[in-house]
Amino acid sequence: MKLCFLALIVPLLTYAAPKPKTYELRSPNSTIVVHIVVDEHVHWSVDHKGQPVIIPSEINLQLQDGEILGEQPKILGSATENVNTTITPINYKKSTIKDQYTQLTLKCQGDYSIVFRAYDDAVAYRFVTSKKGELIVKNEEANFNFANDDKAFIPIQRDLRTGKNFNSSFEALYHEIYLSQFPKDSLAFLPLLVDIGDNKKVAVLEADLDDYPGMYLHLSASGKGLSGVYAPYPLSAQLHSINYIPDSRADYIAKTTGMRNFPWRVIVISEQDKDLLDQDIIQKLAASPKLSDISWIKPGQVAWDWWNNWNVSHVDFKAGINTPTYKYYIDFAAANHLAYIIMDEGWSNDLDLMKISPRINLQEIIDYGKSKGVGVILWATWYAVTHQMDTAFPFYANMGVKGFKIDFIDRDDQIAIASNYAIAKKAAENKLMVDYHGTSKPTGLQRTWPNVIGYEGVKGLENFKWADEDQPRYVVTIPFIRMMAGPMDYTPGAMRNATQAAFRPINDNPMSKGTRCAQLAEYVVFEAPLQMLADNPTIYMREQECTDFITSIPTTFDETVALDGKVGEYLALARRKGDTWFVAAMTNWTPRSLTIDCSFLPAGEYEAVVFKDGLNADRDATDYKKETIRFKSGDKLPIQLYGGGGWVARIHKL
Repeated sequence: MKLCFLALIVPLLTYAAPKPKTYELRSPNSTIVVHIVVDEHVHWSVDHKGQPVIIPSEINLQLQDGEILGEQPKILGSATENVNTTITPINYKKSTIKDQYTQLTLKCQGDYSIVFRAYDDAVAYRFVTSKKGELIVKNEEANFNFANDDKAFIPIQRDLRTGKNFNSSFEALYHEIYLSQFPKDSLAFLPLLVDIGDNKKVAVLEADLDDYPGMYLHLSASGKGLSGVYAPYPLSAQLHSINYIPDSRADYIAKTTGMRNFPWRVIVISEQDKDLLDQDIIQKLAASPKLSDISWIKPGQVAWDWWNNWNVSHVDFKAGINTPTYKYYIDFAAANHLAYIIMDEGWSNDLDLMKISPRINLQEIIDYGKSKGVGVILWATWYAVTHQMDTAFPFYANMGVKGFKIDFIDRDDQIAIASNYAIAKKAAENKLMVDYHGTSKPTGLQRTWPNVIGYEGVKGLENFKWADEDQPRYVVTIPFIRMMAGPMDYTPGAMRNATQAAFRPINDNPMSKGTRCAQLAEYVVFEAPLQMLADNPTIYMREQECTDFITSIPTTFDETVALDGKVGEYLALARRKGDTWFVAAMTNWTPRSLTIDCSFLPAGEYEAVVFKDGLNADRDATDYKKETIRFKSGDKLPIQLYGGGGWVARIHKL
């Protein structure tokens, strides 16, 4: 009887546990291999030159009705394709992008697919649904498991998990810790970077985040991996000062259409830190541009008022938020060939854009700027814009305003992200540019709606007004991590520069940490199509030599070359606009000698205008030396950086 029973049960057991289906996807150069295993669940893993990068990690999409896309999946078919094309980006750090990858699509029963892409330096996957009607997404399982307890650069926003708001400034220094040390009560926002050894780094990002909440990460149960966490869908919100904060949330993360592409989950793999300085993955994965006419979108530099607290001097009027002060900013912008001024907080009521301050004659300011070739951009709270853009955008566009700097979003739940897209669309209809401040990192919106030419989501220069932090280390970290996501509205340009010993935060007359040349170098290093000059016109005119150099630097480029770098330590890179090259180097608090290898230049002789740390920059951070040098392509230029220092050059061929 026992033998008969076993004879019957063994076939049943075999049937109940079918052999897993496995798929393999290789990058175009075969250095990256993506493994997908489909059995009761879907797991992905990634190897780079035989080294495990991501070990098997489960992925799924959980719907409110109980269906789980990726659980008990039935594969109806698979298709692999090879793509090799070129992207022409708009207002970017280069004029062309090579877009080459292999793609695997798994078509699943239940009207959905899972798409995997392998690039030579990155891997991405996404869910795609073709269901009728509306979907309610309860949760998404996105896991990034690592083989070891690796060290990572993690931007931690504390208390999000224990708090109920999921409100965040998306500004944090990087915790350089092992994965197992990730605080269990906290979340990290993206991008973040993991050091897996052998000089390899792995960055985690997301792309094409349309009508869906942003992904945070927390420590997985294994203690060696990261798992996705998402802000629940807001049901209602209350105004707290100028922040619009949800006070009630659903038990799901998104309510969306059933026919859609979900966001890309992305890892970037580098063998040299410097390669992280020249990454295009977000541009490659973003949705195509929605605009055909982009002639009215003009990147450029901006005279900005808020950081310097409208603190102009040696004038015959009382400086502040008033018409004479803004005319002074316009005169400065015109004299130095700046494209715009920003009128920050105070020109209108924070909550009502149609209530202009009685100290401001806005039309007079706009008309004066127009007569001088300087455009005006207006600051606004996200709350005011979301409630008034249908009225305010056409009204101010008709007055001649060129764009809006939109601040205090401080959320990336589905409603906030969808709003970013809706605002960009409405602004484009009125030929208005958008600079998103007080917001999360970019995920490709700047390509889809190219009138979005600014993004914060970075702990910028403004923090010097109130905080004493290790910014020199931070500014040689963000180009390797945060800048992979897209432009950074860091707002450089401080002319009061301080050593660590001399620094103190002063709101009305703020200073920066590190040397003058580090501030100049940031204009080459930091990507920002709409780039601020944060200090006040009076001090820029006193420092005209530095101002002339800053204003000679474009805000978009035709070519970028990463020269050298180590995350958190130092960097050197080159950018070209037309026939002119700009090269910059920066260091943390450690003084160091570097060599600029000029073999990136076409053959020939060159002349460079160089700004370098002065011999006494370690005592007086404003000390610098300007010089003109000549050299040939292929020469190696030795440079010396003081603590918190920089080096920058503008190069022309002779």
